Amino acid sequence: MTVLEGKIAELKEGLLLMASTVEDMVATSIRSLVERDAAAARRVIEEQEPRVNRLEIDNEDAVINLMALHQPEAGNLRALTACIKINNDLERIGDHAVNIAEAALYLVGVPQLKPLVDIPRMAEQTVAMLKDSLDAFTRSDPRLARDVCVRDSIVDALNDQIKRELVTYMTSDAKAIDRALKLMMVSLNLERIADLATNLAEDTIYMATGEIIKHHCADARPPA
Repeated sequence: MTVLEGKIAELKEGLLLMASTVEDMVATSIRSLVERDAAAARRVIEEQEPRVNRLEIDNEDAVINLMALHQPEAGNLRALTACIKINNDLERIGDHAVNIAEAALYLVGVPQLKPLVDIPRMAEQTVAMLKDSLDAFTRSDPRLARDVCVRDSIVDALNDQIKRELVTYMTSDAKAIDRALKLMMVSLNLERIADLATNLAEDTIYMATGEIIKHHCADARPPA
């Protein structure tokens, strides 16, 4: 292993630390909504988001320094390019988790609009995509990354279903509008987290193979 490869391995460890925090942020924000737990929502906003923001800056500085000092080529350059994109996407996932936690804080203080069924299902799919995209990154596994890309359509369909149901609530009862809009925002943020998990998977495929599949995830299904 060259010095640069060792430094890239250290960088990946830093990204995995950030990823672990981000993954927990998403799960905790959804739990705070389902269990109506304001303390958990505040923990995401007040403790975990600042930690992720610091890690993003540290990881970005590390990538820039490695590029400046080592002038990487071929696979090492691809790895560093993917790392900086993954770093940015992880920070954005954290932002979406904060948005969900903020919606949960509002919803905890008002009567529940409806039993939450589809949003937890959507969250389960989204968190699974995030976990698998990070696992694919850790193992440089393009096959698993392609599988993540294919599953994005499941989350999109659940988001559409949730929006249709919430629109029905809003049109039948004006007092439900604010609560329905907050739940719609939760669904939208989950859908965006799934999109970012897909981005992570695409970047893993690029890092591992040099293949660019962005905007072509429908064709990314792994071979049988």
